Amino acid sequence: MKLFVDTAKIEDIRKAEEMGVICGVTTNPSLIAKEGGRSQEDVLKEIASIVDGPISGEVKATTVDAEGMIAEGREIAKLHENMVVKIPMTAEGLKATKVLASEGIKCNVTLIFSANQALLAAKAGAAYVSPFLGRLDDVSQPGIDLIESIVEIFANDPEIDTEIIAASIRNPIHVTDCAMAGADIATVPYPVIEQMTKHPLTDIGIEKFQKDYIAVFGK
Repeated sequence: MKLFVDTAKIEDIRKAEEMGVICGVTTNPSLIAKEGGRSQEDVLKEIASIVDGPISGEVKATTVDAEGMIAEGREIAKLHENMVVKIPMTAEGLKATKVLASEGIKCNVTLIFSANQALLAAKAGAAYVSPFLGRLDDVSQPGIDLIESIVEIFANDPEIDTEIIAASIRNPIHVTDCAMAGADIATVPYPVIEQMTKHPLTDIGIEKFQKDYIAVFGK
């Protein structure tokens, strides 16, 4: 399973890239809005200069018609060859996905909460679908069940080559569960990536090694 970082914070993207663990970035209007009023275009261009991999930029939250999404999607795609256009899972979004995909523009259909939505997005030509397992967990529905269902459905249809991006990741356990369920990608907030690096026994082991080394060789 590949890892993307889910943020628009340039500092966190640089740190994740320096670790060598990510191969893409996802953003959304809410994440972009947190970056000090910078335009999405400026933020996405800077991200593209850091990460050599798929970068999802979303159409405006206020754009709800297919025609508007198509126009914005074309502009996003022009920013860099690695750009992916993020489209909401609606009937109008599916129309936009069909047109953009036919033009060779990769689309990531987002805000997916059912297997049927994922299937429709794949049939419309989406390169990626983003089921939100964390938000399902928030309302007492097991989000990992959705990931497992989509993986099974896609595996049973040889015509589908859409990749599954497990989104709305809340903790390291989500990442492990998604990898075991067969998701192609997990898009993870940087603080969760940091949590994934840690284990108390690792800290204890490092401390012991340091003490043993100092006892013999000094600092």
